Amino acid sequence: MNILGIETSCDETACAVVKDGREVLTNVVYTQIPLHQPYGGVVPEVASRAHIEKIHGVVKEAMRAPVDAVAVTYGPGLASSLLVGLNAAKGLALSLGVPLIGVNHIEAHLHTPFLFDAGGPRSCAAESPESCMPALGLAVSGGHTTWIDMPSYGAYEIIGQTLDDAAGEAFDKAAKLLGLGYPGGPVIDRWARGVPITDDLPRFPKGAPRPGTAALAGLDADLCVSFSGLKTALLYSVRKNPPKDDAEKARLVAGYQEAIVGALADRTTRALGRKPYRALVVGGGVSLNGRLRVRLAEVAQAAGVRLLLAEPKYCGDNAAMIAGLAYWRRNVTDDAALAVDVDPTLRPGD
Repeated sequence: MNILGIETSCDETACAVVKDGREVLTNVVYTQIPLHQPYGGVVPEVASRAHIEKIHGVVKEAMRAPVDAVAVTYGPGLASSLLVGLNAAKGLALSLGVPLIGVNHIEAHLHTPFLFDAGGPRSCAAESPESCMPALGLAVSGGHTTWIDMPSYGAYEIIGQTLDDAAGEAFDKAAKLLGLGYPGGPVIDRWARGVPITDDLPRFPKGAPRPGTAALAGLDADLCVSFSGLKTALLYSVRKNPPKDDAEKARLVAGYQEAIVGALADRTTRALGRKPYRALVVGGGVSLNGRLRVRLAEVAQAAGVRLLLAEPKYCGDNAAMIAGLAYWRRNVTDDAALAVDVDPTLRPGD
C-alpha cells in the first residue's frame, strides 16, 4: 500500500510516498531555514506564505507513483502552517478518490526509526514496530520535549514533558544570545564538539521542576523538565564573565549543552526504570545532537533496552513519517478526516 504524506506543521514543506508504512519511495523537503535566519526563529506569517508558494511543487515532485491514500499532519503545530497542508491534502484525496488520514505530528516522530529507503538497508533491525513494544518514546525537537509510554503500537500516553521551552528552543535561544546563528541546535553541537566533558565546565541548571507545581498538570515532577531558566542563567553568565575568545565560548556552549542533554538523559533513565520496556524510541530534530546520542546509548545500555534512532534525514520534520504512521491508520480517517480541522495543541494519544 502506497501512502502519500504531507507535512506543514512548522517551517518545512514536505511530501513523501511510503510503501507499507516503512519503505520510503520518495521524500521531498523544502526547508525554510534561510527565510527565518534573519529573525533567529520561525515567523508564522513567513512560514505559512512559503508553504502556500511551495506546496504544489513539492507534492508534484514526490508523487511519482500511484497512491492508495493521502495522509496529513493536522496537529500540533502553527495553525496557519497546518491549514496549508490540511487543505492541500483534502483536495488531493478528493481529486484522486482515495481515503484521507489525519496524523499526529509528535506520534509520527516516533515512527521515524522504522523508516528505510527503498532498496537500502533498514535503519531498525526489528521486523515490525510491534515487535519493539512496549517501548518508551522520547520526542525531542524545536517545539516538543515529551516522554511517552507506548504499551503497544498506536497507543500513546504522555508520562513526562517540558513545562515551558522545548530542548530545541533552548538551543535556539542560546545560539541567538551568543550570536552563533540559526538553527541553534546544530551550531551548538558543532561548537561543543571536541570540548572535553570535565567537572570544571561551566555549570547550568538542569531544569528540575518542583513537585506540586500547577504546570505539571498531574504528571510526575521527576519525569518533567523546565528549560525556561536555562537561558536566563546563560545570560547572567555571559554578562558576568563574557567569553574572551572562541575557546572560552566553546566551553561555555559545551556546559550549556551538557545541562540540556543531562536533563534529558536523567528523565529518560527514571522513565525506563518505571516498568519493563523492550526499546527506547527517539525521534525529532534534537535527536541528531551527537552528545545526546552518546548519553542515550549509555542510558539504554544500562537499562537493558534497545535504542532506536532514525536516520539523520528523518530526524527533522518530514512527510515520510506522516505517511509511514498512517499505514497503521492512526488518528482520524475516512469521512471524519475530510471534516477535521487543524489542532495546534494536539497531544499524543488524543
